[in-house]
Amino acid sequence: QAPEPTKADTKTTPPQSTQAESEPAKTRDDTSALGRGPTALLLAGLLPAPVPGEEVTLVPVSYDQFRAHLAANRAKAKYTLVDAWASDCAPCKENFPHLIAMHRKYGPQGLAVVSLTLDDPEDAKAVAKAKQFLQEQKATFTNFLMNEEAGVGYEKLNINAIPAVFVFGPDGKEVQRFTMDDPDNQFTYEEVDRYVDALLKGKPLPPEKGRSSR
Repeated sequence: QAPEPTKADTKTTPPQSTQAESEPAKTRDDTSALGRGPTALLLAGLLPAPVPGEEVTLVPVSYDQFRAHLAANRAKAKYTLVDAWASDCAPCKENFPHLIAMHRKYGPQGLAVVSLTLDDPEDAKAVAKAKQFLQEQKATFTNFLMNEEAGVGYEKLNINAIPAVFVFGPDGKEVQRFTMDDPDNQFTYEEVDRYVDALLKGKPLPPEKGRSSR
């Protein structure tokens, strides 16, 4: 049985860069980082995305590539649920089994699940730790590593803390988010589960804490 969700001790965003607001945020060189192996081919659309039962992968992507993946919707999903986390975020890892459970429960009903780690891509130990955790969890859905400078992922997702959950429509547009940004209005993964269940069944959506429409 999945553990009870944790509301406290959320991980907050690292200090932001002092880069001038007028200067665009830098994106890491995805070509050099990805090389010409399976990861690069997957992002180029030449290989299929991971499917249940296959090897657990952790694919580095820029924010733009992440959004392009959602817009392409090659899985033809009705909705895509994205969980933002990091390997040093205790509540993220404690609640991760809920993500696995929703993948198994709602995947056949048209829900695609994506995990998005906000670990520093230059921290090899953190990245290895994240992949090891995903392997232990048997997270055979799509797993992305935000391949941006430290803190940029939080900025582009417009969040201050993790875990955070996003729901995207088949067109790649965000329709809902659940965050821990407001300490007095935080969410649980049970609330996310009820929301997804109602969404897929076309039922009235339940009022929940930590949820906001986009």
